[in-house]
Amino acid sequence: MRHNGAMAKTPTPPGPDTPPAKAPTASRLRKEAAILQEAENQFAQFGFEGASLENIGAAAGISRHNLLYYFASKEALYRRVLDDVLDQWLAGMDELSHGDDPMLALRAYVGLKLRFSRERPNGVKVFTKEVIAGAPRYGEAITARVGPLLRKEVRTFERWAREGRIARVNFTHLMFIIWTVTQAYAEQQAQFALLLGKPALTARDFDNAEELIVRLVASGLAPGQPVPPGA
Repeated sequence: MRHNGAMAKTPTPPGPDTPPAKAPTASRLRKEAAILQEAENQFAQFGFEGASLENIGAAAGISRHNLLYYFASKEALYRRVLDDVLDQWLAGMDELSHGDDPMLALRAYVGLKLRFSRERPNGVKVFTKEVIAGAPRYGEAITARVGPLLRKEVRTFERWAREGRIARVNFTHLMFIIWTVTQAYAEQQAQFALLLGKPALTARDFDNAEELIVRLVASGLAPGQPVPPGA
């Protein structure tokens, strides 16, 4: 088709000589990390609605306007925080199915989950607040990313059960229980510390929790037990 006497041009797709997109600079990555850390802290304390870009920016040492240079909106920043939390969590989930010994694999998984609660409690709290609210901003990501890995872990448990290495239980609910009890050490750490009469939970408290959780799970999965309804 002609326009003003000239043939309309079709945009040329990028070729081998097209320069690649520039990688972010070290300075930008450091600033993004600082913003994400402050955002995680404030979303954990105030939730999505209560946190403000002004306060997050101030804590990170920049203005709201400059913060929007790094993250286009509060929702984009919020989702990035949740993405980072989920990335770390799912890495631990994926490791579970690579273990050959069920109890060693479970111990490693419980240990990773508790370490996450100890080292990144605010990340757990942000995720929990989102879920308690009904996951209005992150539900699709949870379904798309957690669902496939959960089904993969359940298949691993089912294989171990077929091999007679563990008892058959409802493995989906087993994972829900492990998530809940390990994340409680982040969500309720203030209460637990108060009831233990100390200013904060210690590494030893987390070690004690790991020993007990693994012992209870191992007892429930010991081979030879009757199959519960719904398993």
